[in-house]
Amino acid sequence: RRLNHLGQFRVYTRQSTTYVEPMNDDCDMDGAWEAMKKVFGVVGLSRARSCEKDKDAILACAKEFLDDQLRAARTFKVETKRADKTFPMTSIQLSQYVGGELHEAYDNLEVDVHHPELTVYVELSYYSVYVHTQPQPGEVREDAAYVHGPAESAAGGLPLGMGGSALSLLSGGIDSPVASWMIAKRGVALDMVHFFSYPYTSLEAKEKVLELARLLTPWTGRLTVHVVPFTAIQEELRRSCPEELFTVIMRRFMMRIAQEVARRCGAKALVTGECLGQVASQTMDAMLVTGAVVDLPILRPVVGMDKEEIVQIARKIGTFETSILPYEDCCTVFTPRHPRLRPLPGEVEFAEEKLDIQALIQAAVDSIERVQV
Repeated sequence: RRLNHLGQFRVYTRQSTTYVEPMNDDCDMDGAWEAMKKVFGVVGLSRARSCEKDKDAILACAKEFLDDQLRAARTFKVETKRADKTFPMTSIQLSQYVGGELHEAYDNLEVDVHHPELTVYVELSYYSVYVHTQPQPGEVREDAAYVHGPAESAAGGLPLGMGGSALSLLSGGIDSPVASWMIAKRGVALDMVHFFSYPYTSLEAKEKVLELARLLTPWTGRLTVHVVPFTAIQEELRRSCPEELFTVIMRRFMMRIAQEVARRCGAKALVTGECLGQVASQTMDAMLVTGAVVDLPILRPVVGMDKEEIVQIARKIGTFETSILPYEDCCTVFTPRHPRLRPLPGEVEFAEEKLDIQALIQAAVDSIERVQV
């Protein structure tokens, strides 16, 4: 799916290695490279060139394909993986041959088998397909070898879906997109929920959140954002609840609604961007009270991180610049002057007795807008 818009590719796995190969010359190989770097479960990527399964053809391929790297390095070695045991040379013999010839051909190179600057990899697959096709595209060959340099780091983590599914509370800030990304990296498929308080928050603020979701899709795949109208609940809390408890009661409503949305979409956990001690609603006491209203597990992947650590990840995944756009989300609406840092469960429950909790939740859930990104 990640490659569909970049051309026709053959994707297959042989002996724990996945091969992504173009079917014709129209494929965007640079785009495919960038797309594959964002697929969770892929630890490393290598650009490879195929050639005949012959020692001199392999040597010529290494000289052509890795010439720039060979000229830039001072030390090197050759490693061979020989899945095809019918090849007349052992792995060590082929490595010695290719390494010896490269040493002769490049005056700047010295052999260092322990700590080389450059490792040249040769793979003799039992089944293979052309990377740069000369015959008809997709022709299968059993006499091809691959030559490549060191792998580059990719997304890592686990393939999406292996960790189950969860619902992430997505605000317009820095933390929640990072939390969503971190949980997706553990193989968790996500839906998103966003609480929208129009007209106290603007339509631009809503579009900002949808853009954050779009920026996550290269990592997470397609997303559904459940946009919850939250204005009526916040106005009722302002009328009926003590000001110092407003934020914690508001977050309890968010958790209740999120759990209802999660059950409707089959999610098994909730994900938040809460970071311990960062704001008044993220003290240990406050998180205990807000989490007490749901039965689903609450995953808080950034809970122990410093803000700068979160910002570094936000920059890496491309969400930071959007997150800092000056459009406020619903958490900034009716912010109390002196929020309670250590709310007690009993006093919060007493304050909620004036509210028709189920009616407020039902009205919000019934009016959810679902946006596919």
